[in-house]
Amino acid sequence: MKDMEPLDVEMARSGFWDDNESAQKILRKRSGLQRSVEIWKNLEKESEDLGALMELSAEEEDPSMDEEIQSSLAQLEEQVARAELQAMLSGKNDFNNAFIAINSGAGGTESQDWAEMLLRMYLRWGDRNGYKTEVLDTQYGEEAGVKSATVLFTGDYAFGYLKAEIGVHRLVRISPYDSNKRRHTSFASVFAYPEINEEIAVEIKEEDLKIDVYRASGPGGQGVNTTDSAVRLTHVPTGIVVQCQNERSQHKNRNSAIKVLKSRLHELEEEKQGEEKKALEKQKRKIEWGSQIRSYILHPYRLVKDLRTNVESGNVDAILDGDLQLFIEAFLRFDKIGAEAGTK
Repeated sequence: MKDMEPLDVEMARSGFWDDNESAQKILRKRSGLQRSVEIWKNLEKESEDLGALMELSAEEEDPSMDEEIQSSLAQLEEQVARAELQAMLSGKNDFNNAFIAINSGAGGTESQDWAEMLLRMYLRWGDRNGYKTEVLDTQYGEEAGVKSATVLFTGDYAFGYLKAEIGVHRLVRISPYDSNKRRHTSFASVFAYPEINEEIAVEIKEEDLKIDVYRASGPGGQGVNTTDSAVRLTHVPTGIVVQCQNERSQHKNRNSAIKVLKSRLHELEEEKQGEEKKALEKQKRKIEWGSQIRSYILHPYRLVKDLRTNVESGNVDAILDGDLQLFIEAFLRFDKIGAEAGTK
């Protein structure tokens, strides 16, 4: 409730609706907090109802009610677990939308194909969990796959969940591109950035930008646009480069690139100011053996294993189809325990 108070004060301020985009973000944040409050109130009510049912069953000595009690108890435990997980998402930017950046490692077509598999996996995860997804940029490989891709996930707690995916992902399989059917190991990196709120000031001077426009291309170098609509921004002082090409409008691509650049600059500034962000950046390891956070093994057996939490699943197809909550939730609990231990 305390987190809602400053938002209520801001919403009551005259001129609140002068900046509609900023107002909508504040409303969305308050709505999310309100939902959290309602979740815990509902859990409290359901717990009281279940307690009353158990007392009634004991008084009447009616065993026929046991099945209903056990079912209600299992549902309540599941709801509490979900509520506890969401309560862990209390970081400064956890509620925000998120950018995911995927980059293939060394290995050419093999790694680029793996990067595209990861891109599909996260898009499916977004669909499964009610997030709006927008692919802002895709750099395709010469033969297959993607060299890199950037996706915006819009919805409550997108960054809070997707920060669990930061790191290097390793794939072991029989290569579909090897005529000798040999086993290959491929790597790709994933990094998440929160979409920053407009109230956080990030100044980008026009003179600090190098702007290149070019013609967007598709798989295998195929042209997908007849105009120079793709935009590449280089922030000269920091050397940060972002690019967007998936819109047909140069103006839209430039706006999307500016959003990504603002998030990158904001992240960079917070790294300078806080140890929390420095720890996050340390997770961006080299895209190679020994630095992975998760292994996806398709041969000689089928298993996905998170090397941070030791959680694993043999249902590889479901994982690659976006069923990632098992790993995300395990990491958030693991990260929470680590953070609490570090404060003691």
